Amino acid sequence: MVTATRLAPFTRTRRTRRTDTLRALVRETRLDPSQFVYPIFVTHGQGIRQEISSMPGQYQMSVDMLAGEVTELRDLGVRAVLLFGLPAAKDAQGTEAYADDGIVQQAIRELKRLDPGLVTIADICLCEYTDHGHCGILTATGEVDNDPSLDLLSRMAVSTARAGADVIAPSDMMDGRVGAIREALDSAGYVTTPIMAYSAKYASAFYGPFREAAGSTPQFGDRRGYQMDPANGLEALREVEADIEESADIVMVKPALAYLDVIRTVRDRTDLPLAAYNVSGEYAMVKAAANNGWLDERRIVLEILTSIARSGAGIIITYHAKDAARWLREDRR
Repeated sequence: MVTATRLAPFTRTRRTRRTDTLRALVRETRLDPSQFVYPIFVTHGQGIRQEISSMPGQYQMSVDMLAGEVTELRDLGVRAVLLFGLPAAKDAQGTEAYADDGIVQQAIRELKRLDPGLVTIADICLCEYTDHGHCGILTATGEVDNDPSLDLLSRMAVSTARAGADVIAPSDMMDGRVGAIREALDSAGYVTTPIMAYSAKYASAFYGPFREAAGSTPQFGDRRGYQMDPANGLEALREVEADIEESADIVMVKPALAYLDVIRTVRDRTDLPLAAYNVSGEYAMVKAAANNGWLDERRIVLEILTSIARSGAGIIITYHAKDAARWLREDRR
């Protein structure tokens, strides 16, 4: 007989792991659909809802198809969207990006008509709109020309704010763009419109499926000259601090999964709202593995999103938003 003195006592933590309800009671990190931002790709035309081959379950859609998305998101408790546009035509200046009848501007107006309370976030970048696919305009030698690009990005920010965007989200990684956009918004009367800066945006291979979805693959070269080197962590803090000094209201780390350490470090350095972008390649890998039966999609998605929240992100931009919200609702029944 084993005596009581030889029995290993249950630890306090093991005692609270015994049942689902006990585990839920002591859970440190909690997910809620109100944390999620759902990206949407909008295109010209009518009746278009075309699945993106590298991102199963995600679509390029025309403005008239947004009503169904709005209803579903409202029912699921997801109250924010991030908009990307596929223009009717591209040119060296990315003209449709800052046209008042541009595709994103049209989408914003329709979304605000359908659901005034939905948070509409306008991604501010020229890569989807330029014929060369870079995030700014180019010099004669093919280099991205930082300062002239700031003027066009600022025009895009004001145009989307005029259309009704609730948040302006510059993703271009031009130096000084947050300050330039803040000044432009204030001068145009949009002093209450916040800026969510893609502050630490890495030159990542995880963006591949997005470039198919948005038609934004560079026609030559790459973006490593203005996006961050994946090897650098301290540089991310400098980028975040610069954006905060230029009056960013929310800062972001992108991508999320390979940069959880950066998210955590940024969280420890600022008390501003912090977003993380669970990007297209991260989504596509999970979908591919799930479709092959290699993992449990529901469990892995919620685990991934929990890890992003646990690292310190209060806002999670994710293509999994609708599925995750549905699963969380089912878990709470």
